[in-house]
Amino acid sequence: MSRPWILLCPSTRGIGFHLTRHLLRTTRIPILATARSPDHPSVRSSLLAGLISEDDDPSGRLEVITADVTAEQTVAAAARRAHTLFPPHTHHLHLAFALPGILHPEKSPAGIDCAKALETFKVNVLGPMVLMKYFEGFLPRKGTVMDLEGTSHGTAVPRHAVWVNMSARVGSVSDNKLGGWYSYRSSKAAVNSLTKSLDQQLVTRSGDNAMAVSYHPGTVKTELSKEFWGSVANDTLLDPEAAVEKMANVVAGLGLDQRGRCWDYKGQEVLP
Repeated sequence: MSRPWILLCPSTRGIGFHLTRHLLRTTRIPILATARSPDHPSVRSSLLAGLISEDDDPSGRLEVITADVTAEQTVAAAARRAHTLFPPHTHHLHLAFALPGILHPEKSPAGIDCAKALETFKVNVLGPMVLMKYFEGFLPRKGTVMDLEGTSHGTAVPRHAVWVNMSARVGSVSDNKLGGWYSYRSSKAAVNSLTKSLDQQLVTRSGDNAMAVSYHPGTVKTELSKEFWGSVANDTLLDPEAAVEKMANVVAGLGLDQRGRCWDYKGQEVLP
């Protein structure tokens, strides 16, 4: 029987930070959280703040390691550490959240800064790609028998493993009614393509035991979207805690017939 573990990259701020805390509270699954900085004690303390009680101490389920998706060697090292912590013959990666993302908005082609656009693609596209390169192999195979007994403590745990790439509605070509945001839009369209390719790989390698999806979290009160809070209706601007709860629930509720596609925080498909 194979025991599950969770990967979140990165976990230091925004959605990644709050999702890590949410899963520490609501599951009993060990978590491998990543930070670009090697200041692990500080990151670890922030992630655990207020979560330890007499009824539950999640500190033993949290491991924080360095991984900078723009520095491949750090991701390779993180994978080696994961192999030590969660040997593939006894464990499998059950939930993987590839969350790296930056935004440099351009209103017109004249506003494109090539250096910033390249940075966008390095983080938003090559980031999840390098995570896939080093961590896809930890997902269960067709013959893996998964032991999920006692893993849920509020958030449902899907019966199959799920790899989640962070996308955005603006990555939808068919939904593009405003234009602009050239580098960000195209990077998220590329993420959705990566997701489909990975899922096709998993169909062959993992069968019904694992799938890949993209996810649009909505507009969330994080630093990435701060410049645009004023242009979003209050009832559609999500607090991080509410956003990650929706994310965890949507991902847990997706069936195998929904694999390889992009889903939003309402559980609705974002068309390509």
